[in-house]
Amino acid sequence: MPINITMPALSPTMEEGTLAKWLVKEGDEVSSGDLIAEIETDKATMEVEAVDEGVIAKLLVDEGTEGVAVNAVIAVLAEDGEDASALEAAPAAATPEPAPATPAPKPETSASPAKAGAAPETPQKLASTPMLGARIKASPLAKRIAALKGIDLSALTGSGPHGRIVKKDVENAKPGTALATRTAASPSKAGTASPDGLILPQLLDDRVYDPESYELVPLDGVRRVVARRLTESFMQVPHFPLTVDLRLDKLLAARKGINAAAREGIKISVNDMLIKASALSLMDEPDCNASYTDDGIAYHNGAHISVAVAIDGGLITPVVRNAHLKGLAEISAEMKDLASRARDRKLKPQEYMGGTFSLSNLGMFGISNFGSIINPPEGMIMSVGAGAKQPVVGENDQLEVATVMSVTLTCDHRVIGGAEGAKWLQAFKRYVEQPEAMLL
Repeated sequence: MPINITMPALSPTMEEGTLAKWLVKEGDEVSSGDLIAEIETDKATMEVEAVDEGVIAKLLVDEGTEGVAVNAVIAVLAEDGEDASALEAAPAAATPEPAPATPAPKPETSASPAKAGAAPETPQKLASTPMLGARIKASPLAKRIAALKGIDLSALTGSGPHGRIVKKDVENAKPGTALATRTAASPSKAGTASPDGLILPQLLDDRVYDPESYELVPLDGVRRVVARRLTESFMQVPHFPLTVDLRLDKLLAARKGINAAAREGIKISVNDMLIKASALSLMDEPDCNASYTDDGIAYHNGAHISVAVAIDGGLITPVVRNAHLKGLAEISAEMKDLASRARDRKLKPQEYMGGTFSLSNLGMFGISNFGSIINPPEGMIMSVGAGAKQPVVGENDQLEVATVMSVTLTCDHRVIGGAEGAKWLQAFKRYVEQPEAMLL
């Protein structure tokens, strides 16, 4: 019997992806382990292997298709001896349909394609909606209500002036009306509001902004996921900042000496030393190396440092695992490799997930200080500003010039109190201002 090839979940948080490239064509024979496609997730581009063996009977999703939901059928594999041409219609019946916004009885998915096409509000029917992509005249309130209810505005007839859809038109619409084609292809896009309605859809009022006065660029996977997760973090995690100034002169001198003595090819950065100092501080203050869960507080045994790396369309946080056990040369080499592959979208999920602390450095852009949003389930994130020469009062109450850097630690108050965060900063300050302590 035919075997459906489905969009795999390449990470625990993946909901959809882009089928970037097929590595096979119809009629090709494949064996278990053969590479068949490249899939782009919100974080990386990964190659997908075949699980079964057979002949590629049909490729159902074109290269470059975005928003393909996890577990959606993307191809059909014919087993040995099967007629590939007879299998072309099978996936249409087997492809899982997204649930409507309001649960409603659905026809059996094992029906023939003709029968499935006759069922109300199937993806096949919605795909032919003539209004898709056309400008829909609706009031901002009507748009918000429609997004919250998961109602397709293109299926409604407006009762307002010039056919404008108003509040009562949406409220009188049949509950459960599905969104249009792009939503049918991707259940996660069925409205941008959260289930409890706390996060409202973000829409421009066309009475204020003429739709012809701006260009709307659709969100890619990275932007969509980053926007959702950061909004959830900012709303759900009670956080507070702690800021401290650090003197960098001894650390800069130590870095210069290390690089002068290092063998060829090794060049330690300030960020590498901050990663090491962060990891050692987590081990000194284990109460801060923690994550909040509904079942209790998880205290981590190792210091796994997530480092923010800017990529096209957003950022990603590759993880330096057990950084407290690694030397500066090893941290430097690992970070260079992770950052390079992050920009090429070549990281594996285990390389950007599972951190216990995040570090974000904007000092190279001249930013003096800033605060970051916590990266759940991590309990803290540190924002590093630029080091700059400033007049300071020395130990002998004499005015002198020093290189000063400001860092802001954002803490999850469910896990870390003000005193715990302050103790962590004291430990971090000691390692930065006395870098020889990292060798002890």
